[in-house]
Amino acid sequence: MPASRYTVSDVMTHTAIAIGRDAPYKEIVALMDEWKVSAVPVLEGEGRVIGVVSEADLLPKEEFRRDEPRPDEYDAAAKAGALRAGELMSSPAVTVHPDATLAEAARIMATRRVKRLPVVNDVGMLEGVVSRSDLLKVFLRSDAEIEEEIRLSVFSEPAAPAGLEVTVSEGVAVVRGALADRGLVPLLARAVRAVEGVVDVRMDLDAA
Repeated sequence: MPASRYTVSDVMTHTAIAIGRDAPYKEIVALMDEWKVSAVPVLEGEGRVIGVVSEADLLPKEEFRRDEPRPDEYDAAAKAGALRAGELMSSPAVTVHPDATLAEAARIMATRRVKRLPVVNDVGMLEGVVSRSDLLKVFLRSDAEIEEEIRLSVFSEPAAPAGLEVTVSEGVAVVRGALADRGLVPLLARAVRAVEGVVDVRMDLDAA
């Protein structure tokens, strides 16, 4: 049974705010405040992403303004004296490709503890930015739209059990009907859950 068709390119912001490696500290802070973003990609040449400056990269200047760093804080404290993006940025940048699934992007954000990812093509050129809030856009899909996709992409498959119906309310998909092969229940639930926008799956099935 097929997975959802949504990829990063479907939800990302295509017009990304970015800076060059010579951008000064105060300009970066002002840009992030103006556009209400927590990080900006750093570009070189015609648009290749070489790093990212985030709020975490900017904070050491305030954090170590008066206090001496502990030995385990020396790496962060070194950025307290940085003046330009090339010195402040975290490099190499944590990025994602536009054809990655939303689950893959979410996994990268979680494991690398970042809120935004530059979206790059195969040669590292910036194509956009995807944020946590972008990944949540799929949950704005209407119940009717989700129902229709489940019917078309899950229940219309040749291997799908016949006679099943689905209703969706507040993103919760309820599958009803008779199912002779109980071994198909987890597979069916997984396929329905893979549809973007599904919050939860309830299986209300009778033995055929």
